[in-house]
Amino acid sequence: MNLPNRLTVLRIVLSFIFMFLLFSEGVLSKVIALCLFIIACITDFYDGYIARKYNLITDLGKLLDPIADKILVLAAFLAFVEMGIIPAWMVVVIIFRELLITGIRVLSANKGKILAASLAGKHKTVSQMVSIFVILGFIVLKESGTTIFSFWNNSFEFWKEIIIGIFMYITVALTLISGISYMIKNKNVFWNAKSD
Repeated sequence: MNLPNRLTVLRIVLSFIFMFLLFSEGVLSKVIALCLFIIACITDFYDGYIARKYNLITDLGKLLDPIADKILVLAAFLAFVEMGIIPAWMVVVIIFRELLITGIRVLSANKGKILAASLAGKHKTVSQMVSIFVILGFIVLKESGTTIFSFWNNSFEFWKEIIIGIFMYITVALTLISGISYMIKNKNVFWNAKSD
């Protein structure tokens, strides 16, 4: 297994540790969870960068990288639903899209063709990770009892809901757009599957 694929596997491992820490008591666990999430995002950048720069792109990497992204993102969003931070319907939309696209990839892989992540899909992933980072930031602020601006003292929850809502609606929109785009681009996978 080459270095980019090892970084991808590391991201999967970090996802489970991240989720465990998120449900642990105390502000320190939340801070460590935030740090692990940032590290996981960095591995997401560098596995692709190293693979392209040193010509280490493999079929395994093409398949594993988007799966690792999904595990990280869904672990965070499911935790946020359980914590009552975001509405469940948003995560249902995201999960439906991810399962659908994963299904397309599996069908394609069974026919010997590995589908790499699309540009729209990468934008979607970035938006999801930014939203998660913002939510984690609010969690750390709330756990620590600290506010950045004095006018937040009496309206922290209000501003938290507004800001998180904006980021999440953008994320859901990009998730739907990228999913539709991916299906249109790879519609032949469906037709070939039906003809078998």
